Amino acid sequence: MALIRSTLAQFLAKADLPAVRAFFLSLTALSGALLLALYSSAAAELGQLVLASTSALAALAIAGWVAVTLVPALARRTPLRWIGYKIEYRISREGWIYFGGLLLVALAALNTGNNLLFLILASLIALILMSGILSSISLSGVEMRLVLPEHIFAGQQVRAVVELENQKLTLPSFSLRVEALQEKGAAASAILEKPVYFPYLPKRESLPQSVPMTFQRRGVYRQDAFRIVTRFPFGFLQKSRRLELKTEALVYPSVEVTAEYMAVLPVLQGALESITRGRGQDLYALRDYVHTDSARLVHWKATARSGSLIVREFTREEESRILLVLDPHSAAAEKPAANSPSTPIQIDERFERAVALCANIAWHFYQANALLQFRCVGMDTPLAPAERNIFEILGHLAVVQPLPVDPEQKLIAELASCPELFKIIVTSQPRGFFPHAVWSSSYIVFLDDPVSG
Repeated sequence: MALIRSTLAQFLAKADLPAVRAFFLSLTALSGALLLALYSSAAAELGQLVLASTSALAALAIAGWVAVTLVPALARRTPLRWIGYKIEYRISREGWIYFGGLLLVALAALNTGNNLLFLILASLIALILMSGILSSISLSGVEMRLVLPEHIFAGQQVRAVVELENQKLTLPSFSLRVEALQEKGAAASAILEKPVYFPYLPKRESLPQSVPMTFQRRGVYRQDAFRIVTRFPFGFLQKSRRLELKTEALVYPSVEVTAEYMAVLPVLQGALESITRGRGQDLYALRDYVHTDSARLVHWKATARSGSLIVREFTREEESRILLVLDPHSAAAEKPAANSPSTPIQIDERFERAVALCANIAWHFYQANALLQFRCVGMDTPLAPAERNIFEILGHLAVVQPLPVDPEQKLIAELASCPELFKIIVTSQPRGFFPHAVWSSSYIVFLDDPVSG
């Protein structure tokens, strides 16, 4: 008795009480309507037409009330809402062969009138009907989730997770294939290039599957819809169901070491050491003494020659303070035209090299834990440890596009006004347009040859 009470208490705790009340109210009302209908039939047999008509109308009114009020409420709460899913299908090659054999059996049965052939024909048709029902059940009640890594770099293999959830209460699903749905007139999706196969999906369970993905270029990848396909159980029909699952992936530029980056790096480090002041061991410059300087920095020989106090400055050996600049202006850039989604995007390979090199330099200073600031047209991060803003910088580099050449050179003019920071400027423009104030406090990387500045 205690076990029964415990089971009943657990059932009531998990049950949807409004739905349970609506169900039992519907059951009671329909039972009453059935009794009134039976009473109406008996009254009609006895010749009591008024009583029979009244009972029949009352039964009809009760049934109508249940259909209008209680049935929709129960339908909204039922887990079988997936019955209304739109399912597309096509006949497979095996299915056409099967239908051809079925047609031959049908012609033979009609011509001969053989009962055995009619029995075989009925079995073959029943097999088709059963195949359609089982495949529809296998597709129904299945939902999908796609989980992408937080950070994705171009050209680097990552592992995403495709997860299917079977919401059916009693039946499993078999032989499901998940694939990207390509719209007509749209470019092929790059998020899920290969189908993912699930041989078995238990009832009321989720099943994840790890999928390797590689995005060849930086940018934003979008996929608006997927579909689940099955040929279960016999392969005669291929049924599919569309899933609206808008997915977006932001792909950073590649930070893999390239020959161009390796050629630039030694020159860049030398320029940084020679232009940056600090408290290192290598002599940077001599200057006049100020009251905040330590007496240990006094250069006595130079002081004796000049007759005034002279102090030494050294190159910095601790943290670097870097302003990384990407100049997005390119002579090859054109104003964007109103193209259809299927029109291929023209890629400026020279500009892509500039973006990739800028990403490599930013990643280098992130690994060195330097103080890094990034500036581009429409983007300016504050000076901070590179670990704080590296992914904000890479996120901008993932979507930045080349711009037409600016005659006023606003970005370059702004750089000339802040000589206190060492600037690394990456540009795909030709040489000869940077002012002297920028050259004196910057290292400029041109893309016309591997090493420049």
